[in-house]
Amino acid sequence: MKRRTAREKALQALFQVDLSDIPPNEAIEHVLDGKEGDEFLNRLVHGTIEHLQTIDELIKPHLMKWKLERLANVDRTILRMATFEMRFEESIPHDVSINEAIELAKTFGDEKSSRFVNGVLSNVKNSITE
Repeated sequence: MKRRTAREKALQALFQVDLSDIPPNEAIEHVLDGKEGDEFLNRLVHGTIEHLQTIDELIKPHLMKWKLERLANVDRTILRMATFEMRFEESIPHDVSINEAIELAKTFGDEKSSRFVNGVLSNVKNSITE
């Protein structure tokens, strides 16, 4: 599975977990629809959930005039997953994580999502690298 596809499937699974509170493995099974998953997909989903508190604390200071709970569900999920990648997946350059998140926002978010995601993640990147 290509990493871009794994990110799309991870986003969909995390979205289901966030909204429906179903177990992560069940959400992954739903989005794979009988197809084979991969280790990267599993790491994204389980890692984001496992480190959710740390991830949210990295995101919150960069939400100008917004509260995490008030964000569109898809935007919040994209931010969390990309922040997980930047903080815990050392083999992936931060700019790659940000660019992939922007592409997900263009596909799954509204017309303002990609700019919002880019701005927040750029600030998260700066706080991680300081």
